[in-house]
Amino acid sequence: MLIDRTLPSFLDAISSAEPTPGGGSAAALAGATGAALLAMVAGMPKTRTNAIVEREALDQAHTELLALQETLVQLIDRDASAYDLVVAAFRKPKATDEDKVERKAAIQDATRVATEVPVDTMRACVAAMRAGLASVAHGNPSAASDGKVGFRLLMAAALSAKDNVDINLGGLTDLALQARLKEESEQLAAQAVALHADVLG
Repeated sequence: MLIDRTLPSFLDAISSAEPTPGGGSAAALAGATGAALLAMVAGMPKTRTNAIVEREALDQAHTELLALQETLVQLIDRDASAYDLVVAAFRKPKATDEDKVERKAAIQDATRVATEVPVDTMRACVAAMRAGLASVAHGNPSAASDGKVGFRLLMAAALSAKDNVDINLGGLTDLALQARLKEESEQLAAQAVALHADVLG
């Protein structure tokens, strides 16, 4: 699994000529890092004013952010596996009519997975940004730059995941599914941009 590698080994895998891990896994990694930074700020013992209400909000955000961090970590491997499914589907035999039908169905199923996984990455990134608002609003002022970096990484991850959605949408023959995933990804991208603007202007 990619997540069990050392960081240098993971980066070597990305920089290799192999198709996976690629941009989708890199987006999930960026998102996980952003969520981790916001979790760090939320988990610091000192809050902005040390008010009880701030501590309660930060504790809730901390729990949510750690869960979303883990979700994004898992998406690093899920994205690579999804693309591997697409490659395997295109390599299926097509010598007979039956082969062609099975191959076409496999390609569609794999393409659906490869489109849905980066949407999951976008969902997790936007959820982390929403939870992270508490880190920025109530966290230790000395960690303000960490919170900003967290938001920048999460927005970049969300928009990068959308690039992976977009490139796969055209391969879907289920037009209703295509339209649904396109609409949701566009909404999530807009939300990520708006949340980033709320924090960084």
